Amino acid sequence: MIWSMLTEREIEAMPAFLTVEEVAGVLRLKRSTAYEYVRQGIIPGIRLGSFIRVPKARLIEWMKADRQETSGRTANF
Repeated sequence: MIWSMLTEREIEAMPAFLTVEEVAGVLRLKRSTAYEYVRQGIIPGIRLGSFIRVPKARLIEWMKADRQETSGRTANF
């Protein structure tokens, strides 16, 4: 997964709350797809007034959980 390609230093340097656009860049998603995933609750996000932010800690937890869920299974392409 792309997240694992980032170094610990790069992850630590990220702000505690990421914009949806930043998350889209990290996950290599289209901006619209990232917003839709946040809207559906697939990517953990919170609304602060008119802004949507993704807590870095929750994003890391979400990605680790997804990695554990899919380990040992093969992808169906």
